[in-house]
Parts: sequence; structure tokens; C-alpha cells
Amino acid sequence: MQENTDSTIYKVVINHEEQYSIWPAHRENPLGWKDAGRSGPKKECLEYIEQVWTDMRPLSLRQKMAALEHA
Repeated sequence: MQENTDSTIYKVVINHEEQYSIWPAHRENPLGWKDAGRSGPKKECLEYIEQVWTDMRPLSLRQKMAALEHA
């Protein structure tokens, strides 16, 4: 049985809502996404995202909720 290995190098990307994803490093970023400064094998990129993306709520929702707390 042949093991399926992903040799693609990925980059971590982030959008204006501070949501993270991975994208093949050799491809142009999707519209609205920018580099987050990390690249490597898929597993390493996903581990990085798990460490830094601790609040899954979009930035606009976090800001709205913070404003309500201070109102």
C-alpha cells in the first residue's frame, strides 16, 4: 500500500477579519488575504494557526461585543 504524502509547501494567510487559513506557497494569495509570515509543510502551518488563532470570532464581531461591554 502506498502512503499518500503531501509535499506541497503552504503559507499561512490572514484576512481583514483576522481569520487564518493555509494556501499553497507557489500560488498568488486569494483576494482579500495576505501573508501571515509563516510557511512550511501543511502540518506545521496548521499547528501555527492553532497556536495563534485562539479566538475564532471575526474581528468585527469581537469589536462589536467589546463596544457593547463598555456601553
